[in-house]
Amino acid sequence: MKPSVLTLALAAAFSAAGTAQAQSSVQIYGLIDAGVDYTTNTNAAHDNATRVISGGKNTSRWGLRGTEDLGGGLKAVFGLEGGILMDTGAADGALFKRQAFVGLDGGFGRVVLGRSFTTTYDFVILFDPLGYAPNYSWATSSNATGPSKYGMTTAFDNLIKYSGKAGDFKYGATIGLGEQAGSSADSRKYAVAGSWSRGSFSAMGAFEQINANTLAGTGRRDETKAFHAAVDFKNDVVRLTGGMRDFKLEAAKAATPDVRATTWWAGASWFTTPAVTLTGAVYYVNVKNVAANTDADPIMYVARGMYALSKRTDLYLAAAYAKADNGKLVGLSRDDPGFGTTQKGLTAGIQHRF
Repeated sequence: MKPSVLTLALAAAFSAAGTAQAQSSVQIYGLIDAGVDYTTNTNAAHDNATRVISGGKNTSRWGLRGTEDLGGGLKAVFGLEGGILMDTGAADGALFKRQAFVGLDGGFGRVVLGRSFTTTYDFVILFDPLGYAPNYSWATSSNATGPSKYGMTTAFDNLIKYSGKAGDFKYGATIGLGEQAGSSADSRKYAVAGSWSRGSFSAMGAFEQINANTLAGTGRRDETKAFHAAVDFKNDVVRLTGGMRDFKLEAAKAATPDVRATTWWAGASWFTTPAVTLTGAVYYVNVKNVAANTDADPIMYVARGMYALSKRTDLYLAAAYAKADNGKLVGLSRDDPGFGTTQKGLTAGIQHRF
């Protein structure tokens, strides 16, 4: 029996798809994290609250990433990634607020354009004992209570980002164009970082600068600078991590003091079995350049246990306690402010990667 025209057309389509697949690939991926959280001092009446939350260990997200082999070791790459609020099912911001980029990858490294995580973020997150956990970590941003988070910038819009590697060294740089007419420096952002790893030991350094727009009254602009340094030791039994961030906001407004603080963190993990990991961490912010006896100097203690049900699915239980000096307010989260001089939290959740 002769094949029909439709049969021949379908065969040709599948053949073309197979050829294209051999040259390029597109992957759907994601991380789904939800839990139950109990927190004290959640409002001005100092009430406690129990909530279903999204992202107790890592922010929930989904995305598309792909590559095309251009030959000679050169590839085209792209990424689109958006956040998910698991407690409501809503999008966490714009559709692809987390990342939206396209670029090239080759022997020279990788260059992408669009919106993506900063070079500083890419390096610092690897030296956070809790891995940038929304509940509870201050390694990339301090608690949300007070005039400043004394933190760093997670992602840039309008960016040009480069990353490369040479032997034991990894390095990168990011610039976020300000796109302000008349001043290329206004709203411009920079980030550079490098790390060295050999065996069980790693070390990292990073710097970023964030410019605001020039004020007509002073002819100056706010400039935020953050320097990071960290070390890490890991083997099959333990992981030891320590790091710091020195933060400074140089104020452009007249008669306005600069904002300064140094954040320190340290953590230890014990891999008790292939499935169980126990982690303890402490985060401390030394607030500077304020009047005597007005600095909050918040500190947070965290303990977390994780149980791997599989390579993709984990259960976790985390507890934290934070306090501040001199009657100042403190919060455990980088996103939600606290309403007391202390705050306690307990989160139990499940995370799945696909």
